[in-house]
Amino acid sequence: MRVLLTRPESDSAALGRALEAMGIESISAPLLEIIYEDGARLNLDGVQALLFTSANGVRAFARRSSTRDILALAVGDATARELASADFKNIESASGDVDTLAALVARRLAVDDGELLHAAGSRVAGDLEGMLAKSGFKYRRAVLYRAEVPDTLPLTAARAIEQESIDGVLFYSPRTAKTFGRLVTKAGLDKKLGGISAYCLSAPVGDMILSLGWREIKVAGSPEQSSLLALLKD
Repeated sequence: MRVLLTRPESDSAALGRALEAMGIESISAPLLEIIYEDGARLNLDGVQALLFTSANGVRAFARRSSTRDILALAVGDATARELASADFKNIESASGDVDTLAALVARRLAVDDGELLHAAGSRVAGDLEGMLAKSGFKYRRAVLYRAEVPDTLPLTAARAIEQESIDGVLFYSPRTAKTFGRLVTKAGLDKKLGGISAYCLSAPVGDMILSLGWREIKVAGSPEQSSLLALLKD
């Protein structure tokens, strides 16, 4: 089996190794470029917990701060693993999405114990701020990176689709899936997807590519990489 990876290069490298261990070949064709925002050292005074909704947020925070002992709450297990690799000392995972992260915050923390700092990008999925505000928490988002999309389909992706040399494409975010749909159509390759399956981390991701003529669209049972990779095992 051979699949196309659309994640940023830093994420695709680790994903490729996981797939190789499963006996699956992969081709990297990033549809997002992560650009870290430089700036002053982050002000963490009065912060009771850090919120992370992506591994890129972890990497961006680690570039701007040496603090590792504040409680770090991760949206999912992959983000929690990135926190562990960055030597954070106190980590908890919501093992889901922003809804489960908000629920973890409400269950785990007290409103009066301090502010919540969300280490995030210029765009965020879901309404974490709104959900936490309803519970009375003080929320602050630190924009530490931005993700830019290409104007054309990466050559590696175009060749693989044109030559019909892949069995599937992996999508982790609605934005990536939407970008793929736009670029594959722009390249005139949308008619070549009939023998290719789309593997999506969540239903909102799959919704972005419903109009394309895939062999099939498969959606992970939970928004975790382990659940997505289980689709490939099946």
